[in-house]
Amino acid sequence: MSSEVLYGRRGFLGLAAGGVAFLTLTAAEAARRPIGVRSLAFDNLHTGEKLNAVYWENGHYHPEVLRRISWVLRDHYNNKVHRMDPKLLDLLHQLRLRLHTKEPLQIISGYRSPETNAMLAANTDGVANSSLHIKGQAADIRIQGRSIAKIHRVAASLRLGGVGYYPASGFVHVDTGRVRYW
Repeated sequence: MSSEVLYGRRGFLGLAAGGVAFLTLTAAEAARRPIGVRSLAFDNLHTGEKLNAVYWENGHYHPEVLRRISWVLRDHYNNKVHRMDPKLLDLLHQLRLRLHTKEPLQIISGYRSPETNAMLAANTDGVANSSLHIKGQAADIRIQGRSIAKIHRVAASLRLGGVGYYPASGFVHVDTGRVRYW
């Protein structure tokens, strides 16, 4: 094999490796760059309230929209409101993107006050005493036109927190706690 061919291959491989490194850096830089918008649409099945809003834009959360989202996801048993975790909103946004839907998230449960959670834990199987709903870090959802199984599968693939599958009750639980599945 001539030295020209060997040099050519090495040169090509060096250029290819450099190109991959450049594209990787560019992609990582783009991921850090705060551009674009994040929006969510909700349909609270207990209160009948609906909300469709941009909650994040150009690197900033909109405080007023976050307050409106927290209101729509409030404890429907006693109207207590708690600030919903922005990471949960980002998880829900990613979920809608990955499911290729603009349908609203149907809310079964968002925030739960400690009193409501204790009542549900005493009367219902599967309600954790220290539920992340109490911290505004969880939501029980479904989406019209998407099966519960698919929502569960896509939510689990995001690896952004806990994902529970409740086919008999017709919803998927998502939270921003540690990654786990049930």
